[in-house]
Amino acid sequence: MYVIKSQLILSGLLLTSSLPAYAVVDPLTPQSAEYQVNYGSIELGRARYQLPAPEGNIYHYRFDSDLSLLMLTDKRTIKSTFSFDGKKLTPMRYIQQRTGTGSDFSDQTAYVLDQKLVHSSYKDKRDKFPYTDDLYDPLSAQLQFRLDITAGAKTMHYDLLKSGKVDDYDFKVLGQERITLESGSYDTVKIEVVRESTKRQTFFWMAPQLAYLPVQLTHYEKGSKQLDIKLLNYQFEQNAIGQTRIKGSISEHLDAENGDTGNSDTGKENKTQQPTLESKVTSPEGTTDAKAETKPETEPEPGFKP
Repeated sequence: MYVIKSQLILSGLLLTSSLPAYAVVDPLTPQSAEYQVNYGSIELGRARYQLPAPEGNIYHYRFDSDLSLLMLTDKRTIKSTFSFDGKKLTPMRYIQQRTGTGSDFSDQTAYVLDQKLVHSSYKDKRDKFPYTDDLYDPLSAQLQFRLDITAGAKTMHYDLLKSGKVDDYDFKVLGQERITLESGSYDTVKIEVVRESTKRQTFFWMAPQLAYLPVQLTHYEKGSKQLDIKLLNYQFEQNAIGQTRIKGSISEHLDAENGDTGNSDTGKENKTQQPTLESKVTSPEGTTDAKAETKPETEPEPGFKP
């Protein structure tokens, strides 16, 4: 079912407004981000990513989603544990738990680096794969992607182990683009998933000022928009000792752009503080609603879309 397949795009996955000049973050800064997922003009539900502060050089990245369409439901919790040597992520363990309409299942991988092997358990199938430096799980690949593009990469290649098999994915930078969502306008870098055919196209937009956090992902089939995923809110938290937390919303940033700075003393104080950035988007009616254009006829290719 499409509601189930769209989960794979998210989990395999995806702003800038007038943020303060001191708001400097990197892709491994502790963070969280929530997205709205639309199937055609129908909202399927929400997805959330969380990256807490590391334990030494060990990180734990988590994805949760809850999607539904009519009587169909799909809930997933996905966790990735990896290490970081200052340049490259090394996956250690990956686990996905899926419940909902149809059969429940789990997908687990364990990376045994000293043996150069990866153990996989998907549903009732167990297997072993050789470990290579460009092999990732779907979650750690997202963060490695952000690290690589931060370092200036224009084309990227990754092998992903998921669902008991290895698939390769290629991406290329198309250029810069300013896009407007209900939450505001953002300067972004546009990325395309490289495929041999143009019948299936996937694009996503990432915000350099927020460490290339994905702002939007859109998938097309035969030129018709099928899936739209848009950022609803985010939070970055600097974890250095002694830093002061600063919170703000997009509406406050827009007020600042328009010259409404509020209390001038507060504004001066904020210039000396280190940031925790938080943005929450609410429509005038009090809800968040991002609409796609057309109902999909076929399913997008499952896999990693950062």
